[in-house]
Amino acid sequence: MAVRMPSNFGRSGAQESALDLLGHEILGEKAAALGRAGRRVDETLTRLRENCDSVDRARLLRDAAEAVHGYFIQRELCGLRKHDAVIREYSIPKAVLARLGASA
Repeated sequence: MAVRMPSNFGRSGAQESALDLLGHEILGEKAAALGRAGRRVDETLTRLRENCDSVDRARLLRDAAEAVHGYFIQRELCGLRKHDAVIREYSIPKAVLARLGASA
């Protein structure tokens, strides 16, 4: 026999609605942050590719690795744990992954 809690002991409709709205707002912020992190990866990798013979290559590699690392963290906060497809999609160079301690 299943036992159910009386409805007057549960959350009120207003409380539940407020929590739903907050959860929705948090999901929106996570998605926006993921988009910003993805754009940063795109920008840093473009700079790295355009200036591959530059004297500043070490700085460009560091910037790209930081951007990729931040993107991976944001993906994980959104519940996305596998990064293999992202590595292929962005064509992240092995030199950048090596700075993260990752392998391609």
